[in-house]
Amino acid sequence: QVQLVESGGGLVQAGGSLRLSCAASGRTFSSYTMGWFRQAPGKEREFVAAISRSVGYTYYTESVKGRFTISRDNTKNTVYLQMNSLKPEDTAVYYCAADTRGLIATMAVYNKYDSWGQGTQVTVSS
Repeated sequence: QVQLVESGGGLVQAGGSLRLSCAASGRTFSSYTMGWFRQAPGKEREFVAAISRSVGYTYYTESVKGRFTISRDNTKNTVYLQMNSLKPEDTAVYYCAADTRGLIATMAVYNKYDSWGQGTQVTVSS
């Protein structure tokens, strides 16, 4: 399994920005599909964004398109989630996930990911 460590969460006012980072262990990070999911209190975990291995194909849930950007730096074994124009409904624990098989067709499916981080809290005040 891959170890994932998220950072960058916090409290921000509506309209503000945060950048989440996820550092991964492993020598073949560039071959992983990487995703971000979130879970708000009382709700199920939902897909936010994902990025494919080396080619860098990205996919977003509709509610964050145009506001969030996922990127990766394979030299640093790190994936990022830049979040702009944050809204109170973005409040959740954000989780980084890795699919070490590098699948693309299932990028938005949480149970296709085999490694998860511990999560980082993002709170957006109105």
